[in-house]
Amino acid sequence: MHEQGRHHVTGQELRDVVQEAFAPMGLLERATEHFQPRQGQTDMALAVADVVSNGGSLVVEAGTGVGKTFAYLVPALLSGERVLLSTATKALQDQLFARDLPRLIQALNLPIRLALLKGRSSYLCTHRMEMARRDSTLPDKHTVHLLARVETWSQSTRTGDLAELPGLDERSPLIPLITSNRENCLGSQCPQFKTCHVNAARREALGADVVVINHHLFFADMAVRETGMAELLPSVRVVVFDEAHQLNETGVQFLGQQLSTAQLLDVTRDLLATGLQLARGLAEWQAVASSLEMATRELRLIGGKRNSATKLRWTDEAPEGIHANAWAQCLYDLGAACAKALQALDTVSEIAPDFVRLYDRIGEIAKQVDAFLQPAAPDAVRWVDISASQMRLMEAPLDIAQTVRDKLLNAKRTQAATDDDNDASHSSFAEHHIDPRPRTWVFTSATLGDDDKLSWFTEPCGLDNAQVLRVSSPFDYPQQAALYVPRNIVRPNDPSHSAQVAKLASEATRIMGGRTLVLTTTLRALRAIGELMKQQLDGSDIDVLVQGEWPKRYLMDRFRAGADASEKGCVLVASATFWEGFDVPGDALQLVIIDKLPFPPPNDPLVEARSKRLEAQGRSSFNDYFVPEAVVALKQGAGRLIRRETDEGVLVVCDNRLVTTGYGRRLLNGLPPMRRLEAVEGLWQTLSDISASRLSEN
Repeated sequence: MHEQGRHHVTGQELRDVVQEAFAPMGLLERATEHFQPRQGQTDMALAVADVVSNGGSLVVEAGTGVGKTFAYLVPALLSGERVLLSTATKALQDQLFARDLPRLIQALNLPIRLALLKGRSSYLCTHRMEMARRDSTLPDKHTVHLLARVETWSQSTRTGDLAELPGLDERSPLIPLITSNRENCLGSQCPQFKTCHVNAARREALGADVVVINHHLFFADMAVRETGMAELLPSVRVVVFDEAHQLNETGVQFLGQQLSTAQLLDVTRDLLATGLQLARGLAEWQAVASSLEMATRELRLIGGKRNSATKLRWTDEAPEGIHANAWAQCLYDLGAACAKALQALDTVSEIAPDFVRLYDRIGEIAKQVDAFLQPAAPDAVRWVDISASQMRLMEAPLDIAQTVRDKLLNAKRTQAATDDDNDASHSSFAEHHIDPRPRTWVFTSATLGDDDKLSWFTEPCGLDNAQVLRVSSPFDYPQQAALYVPRNIVRPNDPSHSAQVAKLASEATRIMGGRTLVLTTTLRALRAIGELMKQQLDGSDIDVLVQGEWPKRYLMDRFRAGADASEKGCVLVASATFWEGFDVPGDALQLVIIDKLPFPPPNDPLVEARSKRLEAQGRSSFNDYFVPEAVVALKQGAGRLIRRETDEGVLVVCDNRLVTTGYGRRLLNGLPPMRRLEAVEGLWQTLSDISASRLSEN
C-alpha cells in the first residue's frame, strides 16, 4: 500500500470534515443521489471518526436504513489511513468495490486506490485450466462446453475473477478444475506463475489505500497464513468488519481442523491425472490412486446411508453410532494409503513441481488423519458432518474470543516475514513502514444482540472491552409494517405444522399477487412447504420458487423481477442464506412469512458443547445462548421486509410461542416496533389494502 499523497487527518479535523459531509446540503447530499441526512447515521460516522483517530475497538449495531455503509466509509476514507474492509460474502464485496466505494470516492474527490482481494477459488488458474483441457475424464458435454467458454474469456479478462463470467453456476463441477486451492497451488514453481491472477490481486492489494476482502479470507489467513494477508495486515491501521454478526461462526470454521472425503477424492483425481500425464510408467499410478480412493470411500460408507445432511457427535474414540475399532481401522487404512502415495511420489519428485505439491498435500492429509486418531484439543469440539455425497471430520474451538484477543487486539504491529513458500515473491514488495499508532477495529451489523452490551456478539468475539454503540432504524415501523402471529396454529413440532404454514402462505400469496418470501428454519420444512405451495398455487398466475432447485443468483434475480408487470408474480420458499443479505427494496417484497422461531438445533454438536460450557459456569444455556441466538436470527429474517422509507409490508410468524411464552416477549422486543394484527381478518384486510394501494400507484 502506498504512502505518497495521503495526509493523515487529526482527530478534531476528522470530526469536522465528517460532520460537514453528512450535514444538510453537505457534500454527500450534493454529490450523491437519494442521500438524506439522518442523525443516527451522523452519530455513527462521528463515533467511527473518533475510534479511527484514537485507535481501539468499536462495535456498532446500526438498524436497517441507518446507512451504516456510508457511516463507516466516509470517516475511513477522509482519515487518510490505510483501510481494510471485510464483508460477509463475495457478493457484498463486489457491491462495495464496484458501487459504493467508487461513488463515494468521486463524491469526496479523493485520490484513493482501491483493490479487491478474494480467496483462490474465486480466480481462474490458467495452469489448472490447461490441465483440465487435457483431462479425458470431464464429467459431461456441458462441462466441456463451459470449459471452452472459460478459455475464450481467459483471453480478455484482466482480473481472472470468475464473478465476471455470466452464467457460471457457483455449483458447477468445472470450478474446482479451473481454480487452485492452498493444497494444489504450485506457487513459484508454476509455469504460469508470472501471469497468475491470484498473485496479481495480491500485488494490487499491497499497493492500494483501501482493500476489500471477506471474512472467510481473513480467518483462512489466521489459520494458514497464506492468503496474502500476512503481508497486507501489518501495513493497515483501520480494519472494518461489516456484517460482523457472522464473524464468530466464520472464524470457528477456520480455526480448527477438518478433513473431508471430497478433499481426499480431489487429491486422488489430481494424483492419477498428473501421474499419467507427466510420469506414465514410472509408478503404479492406477493402483496407488485406487488404494487412496478405496480408503476414502470406505470412510464415507462407515457413516451409513444418509439422505440428508447429518451431524454425528464425536465425544469418545469414535463418532456416535460407529464402532470404535471399525472407525480406527478406517483411519489407519487411510493413513496407509497416504503412505503408499507418498512413496510413489517420492520417486518422481524431480520430474515436475506438480509432484512436489502433491507430496506436500498428501503429507498434510496424513498429518490430519493422525491428529484425528488422537484425542481432541482442550476447549474444542469434534463432530462428523455426513451428507449423501461426502463426510467431513471436524474439530473446532467453541468461539473465536481467545484468537481475537491474542492475534488481533493485543498483537504487536511488526512486519511479517515472508517464508520461502508459495508466495515468496511478495517479499520484494511487502516491506512497508509500520505505523506505531494503535490500530482501529470497527465491527458493525444491523443485528448484534438484544442487550445494551451486545453480549451475544462481543462475548464470543473477545470484545468485552470494546466501545458499544446502538443506532436505531429511522423507519416508521408502526406506519410501514404490521406483525401477525396466528394464535390457533399448531405447535412447530406437530406433524401438520408445515401444512398449516403452506395453506396460510398460499392464501396470502394469492392476495398479494406473489411478492412473498417464506423463510423456513429447516430443510425438511423448506421441502414440505415448497411442495404443498406448488400444488396449492398450481394454475394460478404465480411462480413458486424453492431454494435448491435453481442457483441462488437466478432465484434472487427472478424474485426481484416479479415486481415487473411483464413477469408472473412469484413466491420464494427459502432457508439458511436467504435469512440475511437478501435485499429486495420496493414493492417486489411485501410479505415475509417465517415458519417458526429460529432456535439453534439443540442436538448440533457445537451448540451442545456451547450449552454445556455455560451450564458448567453456572449460567442458563437457554437464556444466555438459545434465546439470544433466536433473537438475532428472527431480527435478520424480519429485516428482509422493510428496506426503504417508502416500503410497506407484513411479517407473519407462524409460531404462537412468540405471544404465549415469557421468552417470547424478549424475542418480540428484539423485532422492530411494527403494529400488531390480532385476528386473521385483520391480516387479509391489510394485505388487500397494500395490494390495492400498489395497483392504484401503478
